[in-house]
Parts: sequence; C-alpha cells; structure tokens
Amino acid sequence: MTATPRMQLVLSENWTMTGGRVDLPLLVRWAREAEDAGFDSVMISEHIVLGPDAGVNGVMGNPRDWALPGNQDPYMPWPNSLMLLSAIAAVTERVRLAASAVIAPLRHPLLLARELGTLDLLSEGRLMVLPNVSWSRDEYDALGVPFARRGRLLDEHLEVWAKLWQASPVSHEGEHYRFENVYFEPKAYRTEGPRLCFGGAGMHAAMVRRLVRYGHAFNPLGRPTGEEMRVLGEAMKEAGRDVSELEMIGGVRVVFPDDRSCADLGAALDSVPEQMEMGFTTFCVKPSQFIDDPGGVGGFCRDVMRRVSG
Repeated sequence: MTATPRMQLVLSENWTMTGGRVDLPLLVRWAREAEDAGFDSVMISEHIVLGPDAGVNGVMGNPRDWALPGNQDPYMPWPNSLMLLSAIAAVTERVRLAASAVIAPLRHPLLLARELGTLDLLSEGRLMVLPNVSWSRDEYDALGVPFARRGRLLDEHLEVWAKLWQASPVSHEGEHYRFENVYFEPKAYRTEGPRLCFGGAGMHAAMVRRLVRYGHAFNPLGRPTGEEMRVLGEAMKEAGRDVSELEMIGGVRVVFPDDRSCADLGAALDSVPEQMEMGFTTFCVKPSQFIDDPGGVGGFCRDVMRRVSG
C-alpha cells in the first residue's frame, strides 16, 4: 500500500464479547484503546426499539456476523449511540466519532439537531453523522411515525439542519415540520454543521441527491459498480463539486469457517489494497468478528494497524 488507510472500529453489535448492559463502559474503553493504537475513528449504529420484523428471516448463523435487516434477535442490545459517543468524546482527543445509521425520521429535527450540535461541540468537530431511514416498519409503528414517508422526513431533516447551522432566528414551513423565529444556540462546531455521510444499498436517486447537496462521505453497502460511481461523479460535477471530495468508506471481507468460530483477520484485510485503488480510504472492522476476548481489543487494534501500515 502506498498510503496507510484510515481504520474505523465498529463498537456496535459486539455482543459475543460484552452483554451491552452493565459492562457497557467496555465500549468506551475500547474507543480509547483504538485511539491509542492509531485508529482514525470509532462507529456506533442505532435502533430505538426492535419488533418482530427484526428476526423475520431468522437470526444469523454466527452471532459475530453483521445484523442485517430481518436476521437479528429482537433482544439484541441497541444502547443510545449519541450518549455513548458523548462518553467517548470525554475520554478521547483525536479519534473521530461516527454516528452511523442515525434514524432521523424517528425524532423531531430540532431535537436531533440540538443533540448532534452539542456532541459536535463537545468533541471539537470530531462528529460524523450517517442519517438514514432504516428498514423496520415495526420500529416506525411503535413510535407513531409513518413508515411510507420516511424518505421525505429525512430530506426535511436535512433541510432544517442546514438552516439551523446559520444565523438565528430560523423559520421553516415544510410538509411535516413548521416553526417560526426559533433561536438555536449554540451552533455546531463548524458553520456548516457536523460532517454528514450517506450510504446504503444501491445508488438510488435520493442517495445521490443527498450526497451531492450535503455529503462529506460515502459509505456504500458493498462495493459500488463503475456505472454507479459514474452516475455519482456526474451529479457531483453538475453541482460544481468533485467526487474526490467525498471520503470513501469501505469494509473488510469476512468469512467465518463455521457458526462457532471467529474469522481470520489477515484474510479479511486482503481486500484493502484493491479497495484503496478504487478510491476507498477508510475501512470498518468489527472486533468481535475476529476475537472473543474483551480484554484483547487494544492488542487487536495494534495488530490491525501493523498489518495495514506495512
């Protein structure tokens, strides 16, 4: 490799190493260990509640695997991501905080902007947010939010946030949210607000539109095709931007030998050089996919950095 990739430690879903309840402070410790080892960022995803549709397709065979839509145990822990990242911000100095899969439509945009802006200030601009709509109709139903409108709700969140980072007072008259002459202080760390990332499966029109207008990073589910990147590049160019402005976030290729074992780290990292040639610069790794020892995360992080820095 000609450059050292940025590595991102995934702190969600590591429940083969921690129960996610009384030992939740372990995640904060792991974030410090990741920073000490040279990791660039830590990432936490979220759900507010789960319903029966969480496991409608059956739970994944190996509990270390990623929790995909419809294949997770409804009892899976999902602690509040922004609270956890606040705790991490208080004990770290450099590592970036990736609030991944923040399900924006489940909150009011004023409330969520307040939470994000405060966390961005606490961390001195280290926050990166991936706002999305998620997939669980049961979750939307439990919170009384119309599932079919989730995309339009997210778009209005983004519009409101962009206004709130500017000078007060702020007014908004939209399809779902309305307010007049609100004073929103303090603002986020940067004048344009926290860094925003968008991602998911496929290069659909809404994702392209959000990336072009608001995006600082792109985290696709899998690897985008050449045609998909061409579409994104052309849309960025039409808006006076260049696709090279986007931080490209990838992952590692994980293969479990069976449903009881961890994956091999070396084999998983083999795909990193190829992805870097495609323009990816940041790579997510979930420690519980490779180790079972909660006391070994610091050593795991150092091992990762040795391997990718060679």
